[in-house]
Amino acid sequence: MKNIILTLTLLLIGTHVFAQDAPLKKLIKKGDLIEAQIFHDNGIVSQEGQYNLDGTLQGTWISYDENGNKLAVAKYNNGEKVGTWFFYDGKTLNEVKYTNNKIAQVKTWKEGETQIVSNFE
Repeated sequence: MKNIILTLTLLLIGTHVFAQDAPLKKLIKKGDLIEAQIFHDNGIVSQEGQYNLDGTLQGTWISYDENGNKLAVAKYNNGEKVGTWFFYDGKTLNEVKYTNNKIAQVKTWKEGETQIVSNFE
């Protein structure tokens, strides 16, 4: 526990010292998880999600562009890709389904039409 607190403290201090070289991060420990926010240079959130105490990605992670527009929604379970991920690109939405940490299916949604681009099932 002391190692985690020390690591987080050093990470936060390092973020402030090297602010020009690294993105600003905000980390908050809540129970068995660490909630994280990473910011663009303009102060807009770039990514937000959670880590396990051992530093692996956990739960839902959301990525944003420099204007705050959503780019992606991803899901992790102990660092492994799970469930359905969404990637936004203008008027196109790509839906990627993961099974056993591998892509199982990809769908592309464009202005009212659905196309299955690839299907690995």
